[in-house]
Amino acid sequence: MAAALCGVLGAGKQSLEAGRGALAGYAPACVEWAGDDVAFAARHHDGESPLRVDRAAGLVAIADARIDDRDALCDKLGVPRAQRGQTADAELILRAFAKWRADCPRHLLGDYAFCVWDAAKRVLFCARDHIGARPLYYALASGRFVFASAVEAVLAAPGVADALDETMVATHLGSTVASGARTFFRAVCKLPPGHALTVEAGRPFDPVGAPRLERHWFPERAPLLPRASDDAYAEQCLELYQRAVRDRLRGGPVGAHVSGGLDSSSVAVLAARELRAQGRPPPAAFTWLSDLEDAPPQPAHAQEYALVDAVCAQEGLPARHGALTPEIVLELMRLDGALPNVLIHVNEEIVQRHAQAQGVRVLLSGWGGDECVSFSGRGHWPHLLLRGRWRKLAAECRAQDAPAWRFLGGVGLELLHPSLLVRLRRLREGRRDVERRWLVHPQFARRTKPLPAPAVRRFGVRNIQLALLRGGHLAERMEGWAASGAPRGIEYRYPLLDRRLLEFALGVPPEQFRRGEERRWLMRNALRTVL
Repeated sequence: MAAALCGVLGAGKQSLEAGRGALAGYAPACVEWAGDDVAFAARHHDGESPLRVDRAAGLVAIADARIDDRDALCDKLGVPRAQRGQTADAELILRAFAKWRADCPRHLLGDYAFCVWDAAKRVLFCARDHIGARPLYYALASGRFVFASAVEAVLAAPGVADALDETMVATHLGSTVASGARTFFRAVCKLPPGHALTVEAGRPFDPVGAPRLERHWFPERAPLLPRASDDAYAEQCLELYQRAVRDRLRGGPVGAHVSGGLDSSSVAVLAARELRAQGRPPPAAFTWLSDLEDAPPQPAHAQEYALVDAVCAQEGLPARHGALTPEIVLELMRLDGALPNVLIHVNEEIVQRHAQAQGVRVLLSGWGGDECVSFSGRGHWPHLLLRGRWRKLAAECRAQDAPAWRFLGGVGLELLHPSLLVRLRRLREGRRDVERRWLVHPQFARRTKPLPAPAVRRFGVRNIQLALLRGGHLAERMEGWAASGAPRGIEYRYPLLDRRLLEFALGVPPEQFRRGEERRWLMRNALRTVL
């Protein structure tokens, strides 16, 4: 998080102290503002303030945000060019709310969680970005509405109970990620990605009205793109991708994940080239691999090391591998598992330690590419079969290096039982599935009734992409990394989850994602001059 926020409506400044104290470890600097019955506070590291006040308009904004495509937004808001470089993101949000009110999130690109107090209408408006890169939690207790960037800051407020939501506990222990507004605590909700919340201040004996939740981003409404050539789609994809990376390089120093895979490698390469063009040093590369001197790679991992080394050598990136120790594992296991900052892979803990030691402030990740422009094309062939597009399906069959019966059998199996097809593919590649054991006691499971796994339609590229975006796993990881990285001064950014890039990926024809035997074809085609 660039800033850690907290606030209260319905009791004023006296109820803010506990939440502000709970955020003390997130950042050294603190800003505050208090009105008659509403108060805000934010902790941040340095640079621009996350708090903005417009006394003439009666508006106050507090924001954990990075706003993209700033010139286009400033044009709409009438911000003079000479002032744009010094205009804080919180100021842009304040002006956007003054102009568009509750519609302002539709005009904002970037990662954000913010709240705006409208004194004239006595309304608190809260919004979270389209994909959930910045968290925001809230509770309604004892006539007060409390919000914060961290769960512990909400729990610290007077009157907010810390009773566990056992259904959520059982659901997560069963390896299902539950999306929506629920957390591990019954009294604490989270604002879902792509949603806004409006809270009205009421009469003295009823200080806060029921919050009103509304969506502001509808990925299913992303328009289908007009038909074009493969090269045209690839060029548009790369242009949007480069812009998404460029918008995420503000601040610094910059680091990047490099796993050797297509997504993280391309993020690191595009960032390195843009930073050099700006006269800045290339990003430091961080991997989940062990230092070679500590643990020589197993044969199965040798290719991964080679790919990481190739990417780093191509762009001259200083690489840092991890060194896992039992002490680090035990330290993470002792943390409170109900808080988001524990939702972090042990290898990412090592990355954060190295990044902090090197002074990295911005850490780029390829997270989300599999659901976006780097999607595998899963579901395309069954969709052709169901739609009766025999000629297209026959062309795909001819492109395979396999007998027709095997191809058509695989299509049918993918349609009827996709999980079995995945298991068969892994067996053919020599990989064995690790048995997943149910971690919930049967009595506890019967009492709590864990939530079912999100339903995924088995055919249609766009249908599967939309289901994955709704699944909750993307926001869950980002919430955990935001909470764990903030105390170390590290802000995560995800170019492949840029809203413009996501909507592009939802609009291209499905055959762009799979071509013959090759999966993720759109991404490979777009990056042919990059990697």
